[in-house]
Amino acid sequence: MSVFPKILFRKEVEDHLHNVYHNGELIAKLGVDEAERKFEHLRSCLSHPPSFTTIRVNTLVTTVEAAKQHLSEEFKKQFPNDVIPIYQHPTLKDLLLIPVIGPRRAQKQHAVQVIVGAQCGNAVLRGAHVYSAGILSASKWMMAGDEVSVFSDIEGKCKRGALEFDGAKVFIGNGIAELSRSDIFCTNNPIKGKGIKMTEPVYSSPSFDNLLPGYIFLQNLPSAVVSHVLNPQPGERVLDMCAAPGGKTTHIASLMNDEGEVIALDKIANKVEKIKHNASLLQLKSIQAYCSNSTKAVIQEPNGTEQGPGPPFHPESFDRILLDAPCSAMGQRPDMARLVSLRELTSYQPLQRKLFKTAVELLKPGGTLVYSTCTITLAENEEQVSWALKTFPCLQLQAQDPHLGGEGMHGAGLTPDQLKLLQRFDPSAGKICDVSANKSELDDELIALANSDTIGFFIAKFLKKS
Repeated sequence: MSVFPKILFRKEVEDHLHNVYHNGELIAKLGVDEAERKFEHLRSCLSHPPSFTTIRVNTLVTTVEAAKQHLSEEFKKQFPNDVIPIYQHPTLKDLLLIPVIGPRRAQKQHAVQVIVGAQCGNAVLRGAHVYSAGILSASKWMMAGDEVSVFSDIEGKCKRGALEFDGAKVFIGNGIAELSRSDIFCTNNPIKGKGIKMTEPVYSSPSFDNLLPGYIFLQNLPSAVVSHVLNPQPGERVLDMCAAPGGKTTHIASLMNDEGEVIALDKIANKVEKIKHNASLLQLKSIQAYCSNSTKAVIQEPNGTEQGPGPPFHPESFDRILLDAPCSAMGQRPDMARLVSLRELTSYQPLQRKLFKTAVELLKPGGTLVYSTCTITLAENEEQVSWALKTFPCLQLQAQDPHLGGEGMHGAGLTPDQLKLLQRFDPSAGKICDVSANKSELDDELIALANSDTIGFFIAKFLKKS
């Protein structure tokens, strides 16, 4: 069924995740066989892209219908012989869905071969062309204009400039070389820019490179759900604690009609510049971005201390807070190999708890805190909710609207009612399928597929009681 192998983990990480999906509570609910099926299906799904590319429309500067029309015209240029459907999500009205076509099977492989890095390979599977910086190896006779077959080095072992590579690699499609080997690997003045134009990728999706800047924003469906769950209102003061690159920050400002104050923090300076760039590109004036460690965002001096426009902030000074926490990112797709160590995988929980403590201090009584991650682990998701409810009696779990994902995973000691209030987008709940049989209308089957076959993601919503 699968063009790709299941995602490759280190043995220690695979065993750890296997145990997560076979914990006692989950086994009691599903049984051993179903738990094993879910885990194996998860490994298959993670190596494939989601079934839809999702686009958020900047509704402050254009309408969804106008964006659809512009995208349709652009797609005709990219695919003159095909009709690419564009659907508006029935619940997330500012989101457009574009089917990812594939996987293509039994493609002819060319004699001229190119090896790209894993990150480049993942991008190709979501519609990107290959830029010269992502090329690690190319056949010694490759010239501009050659038909080439492109492979992803999934273990990171190919040395840049190698003539041949016999390591673990996965075929990701065919294309046309726009540069020669010497252009790419010339030591004196290598040429930058597009190296391979993908003509027959295993998965076909439009390229959005510099497409309608300021009008649309590429954003995974669960990431768009988060801001709607936060439900920011015009005039409020909202904090995005780990904001780079600014997708959720700009969405929050848009949902507030750009009225109010949106504070965005990130501790890496060039990432803060990316937030500012995206805010400027989307013409949003309510966003203030600062380079700051969010674990130190609360003023420690007496209440009389003057506060500037940026961090640190006085306690209980925000109406709503989004903590999209740094995490192991085990839900990102496609990813054919995730070779992190078990130590790294399990290192995020303490930092997430420090950030959570800060968030609770900064939130006003009656305010809303949304915690989210793009990972599938129990320790970073449901276990954190269980810990938070025990540690902060002032917090109360809230129902989420919209609720498009599944409920929380068993295994952290939460009650069935509490699990229903959580929202988990679990790739193992979706399916790998060929959506090439496109439909002109978004029917119930496609809606269900769009809502389930996503990146792995987790959302919890809390109210700080007065």
